[in-house]
Amino acid sequence: MTESVSARYFDGQTSRLYHVTLSVDGDQAVLAGDIERRCPLAQLHVSERTSHAVRKVSFPDGAYLEIADQAAFNSLLHTSGHRDSLVVRLQQSWRATLLALLATVLALFLCYQYVLPLAAKGLAYALPPAVERQLGQGVLDMLDSHVFAPSELGQARQDALRAQFARLATPDGSRLEHRIVFRKSKIGPNAFALPSGDIVLTDEMVALMPDDLAIMGVLAHELGHLQRRHLTRRIIQTSAVGAGAALLFGDVSTVVATLPPLLLDLKYSRDVEREADDYAIAMLRHNGIALEHLAQVFVALGKLDHGTSYLSSHPASAERVARIRAAQ
Repeated sequence: MTESVSARYFDGQTSRLYHVTLSVDGDQAVLAGDIERRCPLAQLHVSERTSHAVRKVSFPDGAYLEIADQAAFNSLLHTSGHRDSLVVRLQQSWRATLLALLATVLALFLCYQYVLPLAAKGLAYALPPAVERQLGQGVLDMLDSHVFAPSELGQARQDALRAQFARLATPDGSRLEHRIVFRKSKIGPNAFALPSGDIVLTDEMVALMPDDLAIMGVLAHELGHLQRRHLTRRIIQTSAVGAGAALLFGDVSTVVATLPPLLLDLKYSRDVEREADDYAIAMLRHNGIALEHLAQVFVALGKLDHGTSYLSSHPASAERVARIRAAQ
């Protein structure tokens, strides 16, 4: 006895419904009932199997069947030798779905852990200087509106610190374009380098340091962040696709709007901090300055409450102090 299944037939031209039965005769699909029709199985398109939706069988001329009895239709397909595609079979397998989910999570983790940092580094070095200047200036303007006040250091004191740092040579002899700006802060001792080349130094940080050579250590550390494009790379990594697209296509307004909160909550990785420390160590050593001055920076910061020092982005630790002293 030929197996058949009830179906609803639509001719694709009108909305009229025809009640039919579908059976298979050799390599032909056979319709009987309100409409009689035969069509080679190879010309039919069967919709993917789902848990609850009706199955749809489409004819080459636009006509189609709707079949609600999934069990009977699956049995008919099996009898006719039809097999779902590999993708459909995988979609119906909980084991395959779970494996796909785990593979996706693993791929995303590996991309974030390894691919994204490399891509961010390449993109950071490829950005036009004008984009970095716009980015940094926008952040500084926002911070000036909400976090900073004009510096209370005298102009002579500011100029003296700038001149002292300007006399220092970089480890490789290059001259990095930068500008030291002084601000009074509502959040305590602070220093950071912006993509624009601005190195922000707060009055509170100047007051905290035991001597001017320690301040030179702070500035050298921040110059290391600037030289390695650390903040730009961190912005790209944190904002990922959104920030990357905005920076690439020149629309940095949305990125600028999110940077002050990011900056205030920024925590560089150990590797990034070590790079900046190493740059400062090399710069001080190159200029004949004892590394103890740099060590005293972190000794002084370590005496502050953890949540207030250095934007919480430069964790002062005995390990870092010991590492700097060991380099001496």
